[in-house]
Amino acid sequence: MTDKIWTEDELKEINASLDGKPPETALKWVVDNFDISEFALACSFSECVLVDMLVKIKPDARIFYVDTGLLFDETANVIERVCCKYGISVERYASSLSLEAMAAEYGPELWKSDPDKCCELRKLVVMKEALSTVKLWITGLRREESPSRRGAPVVGWDAKFGLVKVNPLAAWTKKDVWDYIYKNDVPYNVLLDQGYASIGCRPCTAPVKPGEDERAGRWAGCDKIECGLHK
Repeated sequence: MTDKIWTEDELKEINASLDGKPPETALKWVVDNFDISEFALACSFSECVLVDMLVKIKPDARIFYVDTGLLFDETANVIERVCCKYGISVERYASSLSLEAMAAEYGPELWKSDPDKCCELRKLVVMKEALSTVKLWITGLRREESPSRRGAPVVGWDAKFGLVKVNPLAAWTKKDVWDYIYKNDVPYNVLLDQGYASIGCRPCTAPVKPGEDERAGRWAGCDKIECGLHK
C-alpha cells in the first residue's frame, strides 16, 4: 500500500467511479488504499461534516487545521466542541512568523495592503509543512461554493502540493450539508447562523448577502476569492 504511486489516469478513473456516490464512499477509498500515516483531513472548522464522517470510518485518522493567528473566537470554540464530542485531538499548524514580526517586515495589516502575501505567509507556507509527510489530503471543497470551484473533482492530482487531493463533498449542495448536520448533530461554527457562509480570518471574512456565492464574504471588496490553497 505504501509503495503505490497513483498515476493521473488512474485518479481520473477513480474520480469517475466515485463522482455522484455518497461522500463516505470516497473516504472509504482513502482508508482502504492509504496507510493512516499517508493521509490527513484539513479542516477549517466551519461545517464539520467530514470530521463526523471520517471519524466514523477511521476514528484515529489525522485531522489538522492551520491557525493564522487571526481566526475567530467562534472557530476556536467549535474546535473544542469537536474534540470533546468525538474524543479526538486535532493538530494545529501555525506560522513561525508572528503577527508583530510580519507587521514589522511588511507593514501593518498586510491582509489589507497585500492579501495574497498575507495568505502565502500565514496559510500556504504552513500548509506545505502540514502536508509534507502525506501522500493525500482531504478537503471540504464543494463545487457550489463559487465559480472557481465548479470543476473540482472528487479525486484528483494536486500539482501545487504534489499529492492526491480528495474532495468528498464536491457534488454536495449547501442544503445537503445542513441536512447532514441536523441529522447527525454535527458541531458547526455559530457564525454560520449570523449570515456568514464561509469562514476564514477575522479581517477578511464578512456575512454574505442573499443570492451571493457562499465565498462572497471572503476578501470582500477586492478581486481575491481564494487564499491559494485550492488553485
